[in-house]
Amino acid sequence: MNWTSLTTQEQLEAIKNDTSGQVHLIFKHSTRCSISSMALNRLERSWKDGETSIQPHLLDLISYREVSNAIQGTFGVVHESPQAILVKNGKAVYNASHMAISYQEIKNNDN
Repeated sequence: MNWTSLTTQEQLEAIKNDTSGQVHLIFKHSTRCSISSMALNRLERSWKDGETSIQPHLLDLISYREVSNAIQGTFGVVHESPQAILVKNGKAVYNASHMAISYQEIKNNDN
């Protein structure tokens, strides 16, 4: 996967303000949690480059807590970790956490 690190609230606002129809994946990852590492690894193993046009963003929520906290207010999605959130035209169109994070479900929302 070609992750873009999500490290600033300005990046989060750019994702929210993108009205191009581009779908963005925000993966909230806790580097201290083995379940988060397992969910991330499972997603990365399933991801097939070129199969989707989704732009993946990886958020280390331990290092960038303020960005993680801003997600709930920006997209109305209650915080969980690990968590995958798909954003299209400024709205969260899918979110899942823990082992419910599914590449197939993410891919199905790329439209």
